[in-house]
Amino acid sequence: MERARGAAGVPLGVVLLGVLATALAWTRLGPVPRSTVWAEDGGVFLRERIALGPLDTLLHPYAGYVHLVPRLVVDLGYALPVTRYAQVLSATSCLLVGLVAALVFVLSRGVVRSWPLRVVLAAAPVVLPLAPYEISGNAANLHWYALVLVPWAFAHRSRTWRGAVGLAVVVACAVLTEPLTVLFLPLLLLGWRHDLRGGAAGGAARGTAPGGGVRALPVTVAALAGAVAQLVTTLTHPRPTVPGAPAFRDVVAGYLLRPVAGSWNPDVGAAVTAVVAHGWAVVLVPAGLLLVVLVAAVVVGPWPARWMVVALVLGSGAVWWAALVANGGAGIPWAHPVAAMAGLPPQRYAAAAGMLLVSGAVVAAATLLDPDHWSRPAGRPGGTARLLGSVAACCVVAAVVTSAVFAVAPGETRRSAGPVWAAQVPAAVEACRTDPSLEVVRFRSAPWSSPVPCSWLER
Repeated sequence: MERARGAAGVPLGVVLLGVLATALAWTRLGPVPRSTVWAEDGGVFLRERIALGPLDTLLHPYAGYVHLVPRLVVDLGYALPVTRYAQVLSATSCLLVGLVAALVFVLSRGVVRSWPLRVVLAAAPVVLPLAPYEISGNAANLHWYALVLVPWAFAHRSRTWRGAVGLAVVVACAVLTEPLTVLFLPLLLLGWRHDLRGGAAGGAARGTAPGGGVRALPVTVAALAGAVAQLVTTLTHPRPTVPGAPAFRDVVAGYLLRPVAGSWNPDVGAAVTAVVAHGWAVVLVPAGLLLVVLVAAVVVGPWPARWMVVALVLGSGAVWWAALVANGGAGIPWAHPVAAMAGLPPQRYAAAAGMLLVSGAVVAAATLLDPDHWSRPAGRPGGTARLLGSVAACCVVAAVVTSAVFAVAPGETRRSAGPVWAAQVPAAVEACRTDPSLEVVRFRSAPWSSPVPCSWLER
């Protein structure tokens, strides 16, 4: 009876976690940003939805790749009254981030065994200090959250075929939204590790159901098919890029000043100011301590944890580097910061790289705090190393939890000044009413403008 109650409580706990994550993401935006339409949500995606219809836009290329989930969100917003368009997109985007948090909590249980630490891991994308500034609460930046989800989805072993098919649908949506998810394709091997380590006999010896590895097939097919679709799109509709490439030293220095520093402080300019005033030690020392935790987890952890830590951290660096190449050409001379660079705003891809880095740090901390990973023979570190590792891991967890505490109040965003979408509806309705020949009116959005058909206003 007690076991049945515990099993019934797990889904309710997951739902509660998703609801709380959604509510926190919504709260962190503030009233004006969640009522403001951002970038492609009111530009490319809305314009193409109006011109091409609901189906032809879903896999329509933009900026060199496919954006399935954001276009579905825009479809939903366009199907509802125009007055609520901004809030529908913000609410749906926050809901999807809450879903990502809930899925990460469920899918990571094979690597992070402690449920409180899995809560911290699942909350990382929501409580990240840089998230509200640009990437949270809008459809245009949902693709970054796909990067946090797919490592766990790729590595997961589903217990039933129904679960495997459902997870494959999630994977297909994620990969058809963000092409950099291909960075994590090697983690698919973890989903097949049952068969690779001895098939049904090995599974029976470990108490797992036979065929667990084969149930990785739907996810593998979905991931590879989505990756091929993104590759074909990139080759046939290449993204325009700025000539040149950033120097490696600027990539590394920028990574320390943006994703790393922004993982615990939304004021990324403060890191630049501190480096200019006191030297690189103010960033290198905490980064070095974090590196010790990551390396220690790779040394003492089981293979799934090792793979996941390495994949998340390397993926973080790769996302930062790829985004610099795609968006900045030669880029900013981060290796030689000056005081004026403190005024540069946070980049959306710094937030994406930060989410992956924090996720890797939490997995590493959970690995070091698990006593079973220290108690094995064959040359494992002794008591002193275990104590130091546990203290360092606790510091990492404390940093993430502290971010959550200070993340409740709304912060500065790129939409804090509006313009509020619904406030423009009465004048637009009047313009369409007084001029029957008028078909489209322009709404102001951030940072562009949006075409709104009079037929939508008349609905």
